[in-house]
Amino acid sequence: MIHILLVDDDPHIRTIIREYAQAEDWQFTEAGNGEEALRLFSEQVFSLVILDVMMPKLDGWATLKLLRKDNTVPVILLTARDEEYDRLLGFELGVDDYVSKPFSPRELIARMNALLKRSGVLTHDQQVLVFDNLTLDLAAHSVTIDGESIALTPKEYDLLAFFAARPGKAFTRDQLLNNIWGYDYFGDSRTVDTHIRSLRDKMGDCRTMIATVWGTGYRFDAGGGK
Repeated sequence: MIHILLVDDDPHIRTIIREYAQAEDWQFTEAGNGEEALRLFSEQVFSLVILDVMMPKLDGWATLKLLRKDNTVPVILLTARDEEYDRLLGFELGVDDYVSKPFSPRELIARMNALLKRSGVLTHDQQVLVFDNLTLDLAAHSVTIDGESIALTPKEYDLLAFFAARPGKAFTRDQLLNNIWGYDYFGDSRTVDTHIRSLRDKMGDCRTMIATVWGTGYRFDAGGGK
């Protein structure tokens, strides 16, 4: 289980990040300041830390400096400033990546995934998903059926990868829009149906792996292939 420590004094931001990442099946522990974060860190093991800079009691800089005394856990720093000095200071203290506020939740999740892969928390086995004759290589961004590569549009691939990483779980159209198209998407929810239909057409015998859940939306049925 990937365990994320989310440190930010703004509960609204913590909620956005947590809810947006729910589909990743990550466990979250939250802290509202640096002192609380360090206490939690001394009691539990975390896979990655999301750390805000401007916080009461102990800010992100001081928290990061103390954290780096005896731990190399990956850290992404959230900062409202995007100045070179701040970035250089952060890298000197051992930060692994930066995200400037206001930020896109989708971008943050993508950076978290990339950092987890680079740090070895996500192993190669976890990046290759095999279901009967369907194989997704998440690192290579490729899909094969019966050993033959199939060409998908970016959104079709994102949909299939999202489903395949969460077999058996049903998602509404709104949940799929939020996770694939983003919170800032204001189009018609029927675009999900259009992409699902196109994706199924390209999946051949594996098309039944994407099952319709009447009254809800869709889910990935790992046993639905041939």
